[in-house]
Amino acid sequence: MPLSKLQFKPGINREVTAYTNEGGWFDIDYVRFQKGFPEKIGGWQKRSANSFLGSCRALHPWVSLSLDQYLGVGTNLKYYIDEGGYYNDITPIRVTTSAGDVTFSATTGSSIITVSDAAHGAVVNDFVTFSGAASLGGSITAVVLNQEYYVTEVVDAGSYTIVARAAGTSIADITVNGQLVPSTVSATGSDSGNGGSSVIGAYQINTGLDIGISGAGWGAGTWSRGSWSSASSDAIVTNTLRLWTHDNFGEDLLMNVRDGGIYYWDQTGTLSSRAVDITSLAGGASVPTIAKQILVSDRDRHVLAFGCDTESNPGVQDPLAIRFSSQESLTDWQTTATNTAGELRLGSGSEIVTALETRQQVLVFTDTTLYSMQFLGPPFTFGVNSLSENITIAGPNAAIAVDDNVFWMGQSEFYVYSGSVQRLPCMVRDFVFSDLNDGQIEKVNAALNTQHSEIWWFYPSSNSDEVDKYVVYNYQEQVWYYGTFGRTAWIDRGIFDFPFAANVDGFVYEHEIGFNDGTTDPVSAIPAYIQSSPIDIGDGEQFMLLSRMIPDVDFKASTAILPDVNITLDVKNSPDGTYNRSQTDAFVKTQAASVDDRTEQLYFRLRGRQMRFKIASDELGVDWRLGSPRIDIKPDGRR
Repeated sequence: MPLSKLQFKPGINREVTAYTNEGGWFDIDYVRFQKGFPEKIGGWQKRSANSFLGSCRALHPWVSLSLDQYLGVGTNLKYYIDEGGYYNDITPIRVTTSAGDVTFSATTGSSIITVSDAAHGAVVNDFVTFSGAASLGGSITAVVLNQEYYVTEVVDAGSYTIVARAAGTSIADITVNGQLVPSTVSATGSDSGNGGSSVIGAYQINTGLDIGISGAGWGAGTWSRGSWSSASSDAIVTNTLRLWTHDNFGEDLLMNVRDGGIYYWDQTGTLSSRAVDITSLAGGASVPTIAKQILVSDRDRHVLAFGCDTESNPGVQDPLAIRFSSQESLTDWQTTATNTAGELRLGSGSEIVTALETRQQVLVFTDTTLYSMQFLGPPFTFGVNSLSENITIAGPNAAIAVDDNVFWMGQSEFYVYSGSVQRLPCMVRDFVFSDLNDGQIEKVNAALNTQHSEIWWFYPSSNSDEVDKYVVYNYQEQVWYYGTFGRTAWIDRGIFDFPFAANVDGFVYEHEIGFNDGTTDPVSAIPAYIQSSPIDIGDGEQFMLLSRMIPDVDFKASTAILPDVNITLDVKNSPDGTYNRSQTDAFVKTQAASVDDRTEQLYFRLRGRQMRFKIASDELGVDWRLGSPRIDIKPDGRR
């Protein structure tokens, strides 16, 4: 018998049964499609040995006029600017006390220090920097106290606790693998003072949640706060997942914490200088104090605030309001006849979820409707148009713009806008949405990988509260695939040579570099595989005998000395039958063989009505692409 070409349709189809999907691929992990053929995805490595605190859900790259490369990193605990792999903390200050408002008390033999401040407004995990403190009299010296600390417990409205640590150890010094690892200092019997009357506390803006909760009440709260079925803590001030948006005003940085303030970082300062509330800038007029998102329109240079307080009702958030500053101004938001500042209010939905800029317009998503916002010029400046109603979006980070198209993940569908809104046909839709943790759906984040024409959506699966899986749409080849690792934020290559992604372990990773998993030390192999649906001959009426295969595997740029993959063939006798079943005759149900770049032929002895094919690799430094293997298949009767 002549050899038969073994070639499957590109992409994964989980909308039908495996048997119905004959001639296609059915299962996959760490594998993509390029030009119709499957290949292992690229590897990743840590950007640097330094790590950040909290869960990062926003990354923003930009370049200064002096060609300095910056990366904004927004977490639920901090906001950093990464330059050269070092995380500079620019988290804004919420309030600074007057001298003497803060006092301390210690307990002999304990490192826990109680801080008294009548109106501290802090929550657990907030950060505060003390200055002007005097020694408590023993081991809790002035240099121990005059450092940045994090709040370990809120006792009541007028007091909280911190853990004393060795002098001269900054928060960056004790941040190890994304966790705080302090060297504690315990009080002695001599630590009977209160720190004196000159203590000042500089409180950073309140930290936020790294896990979405449905509301306050019994069983609500963050990890380790209280116990199961216990009442939520009074310290929980919001049930909103901490998300940041950011954009550049020139080479300076604007950022907004969702449902919070708008902040500004001046690049002409130093990386040790903190961002400030834009309401504090000179010349401010009717500046928004709260917003869901900010954006700087590139074409016309307006600052846009979405879901903000209105000019007529400052301090009261309107979730459907949009305001814009006067052109080329950060601070002039007052609507006058001589500027271009103004405001709009959307008419459909209950809140603005997200907005993103395309080449032609700004698309604004509410929870039910998609709007187009376009620059008109004076006197109206901007106008909005409803594009589609009865749409959904998974969360604020679930949409991505690709040229003039916008793709997004809804709550049960995928969508694309390319002049009109359409549901995106998806061959893995039920597979993905049936495994989605709806309680953490706001964590869905869209990622663009233009090198491979891919849009990735990272999402939390049904068994996880954190992103741990992904689904990919290749918009050039219009195929879908998926896999089992997660990233909390992603930026495409451009300013940097490789895509960057944040992970839950507190590190930023460079992707599409090498062929290994760099989250471990030492690096580990990526367990990549793809498996076909079963194929048969004669519509399953006849048995087939498989005896020989000519493999077709390109090991591309592998760095392993002798790269190889494993090829496995399975057979069974009916769609409901079992692979790997023991046999009493000479034939087996499964055979596997290693293939390297010197393998010419493989020999098998398999008999069954259906056969499936699998290629896999789990070795360091291996890169591969599958071509079109040839296989010797002979009809072998009906019984």
